[in-house]
Amino acid sequence: MRKEQFQTLLQFFKVLADESRLKIVGILANQECSVEELAALMQLKEPTVSHHLARLKEVNLVTMRPDGNSRLYQLDSEALENIRKEIFTPGKIASLIEHIDTEAWESKVLNSYLESNPNSLEGVQRLKEIPVSRKKRLVILKWLSSKFEPGVEYSEKMVHEILSCYHPDYVTLQRELINYNLMQKKDGIYRSWRKDPMWNEVELGDESQGRSLNT
Repeated sequence: MRKEQFQTLLQFFKVLADESRLKIVGILANQECSVEELAALMQLKEPTVSHHLARLKEVNLVTMRPDGNSRLYQLDSEALENIRKEIFTPGKIASLIEHIDTEAWESKVLNSYLESNPNSLEGVQRLKEIPVSRKKRLVILKWLSSKFEPGVEYSEKMVHEILSCYHPDYVTLQRELINYNLMQKKDGIYRSWRKDPMWNEVELGDESQGRSLNT
């Protein structure tokens, strides 16, 4: 998201972060009103209503037209739709975190659950325990899946030998890698899903999808 779009979004939320202004938007979405009418409906003083309208005009949410000696205000539905199309899209909202380290939490989980293996001369880390939390377990499983080369075929014995370097309950880890579709089993052969075109028909999915591969 561009800086100016971010500022527009921030200003939009700041303006609407007020109960009275939200109610005014609701009223103007249904009908045109003068300051006098809004003051009566909201039970507010006219200067206060004028202040709220000025803030709403800052983000182009209301328009005004003269009507004799009065001024009538209404919600600018076209401007609201433009804001929705330009800013309030899943892609734009997702881009709000483009400058945030999205892997920081995963690194914290790995630091919490991994420890140095005193029996390893290569400095291999081992798993203290298998996380109970589904989200934390997935972080560990993704880390374990990186220990298998994409495109390489592994027998069950080889899978067990590799996983046993990291935790004694290699059977559970093997099953969970398959359940989370981080590894596929086909005709007794295991493969990592990562960047392997031969397995591109299988997408990373939920546990039920993973179990279907293991039948």
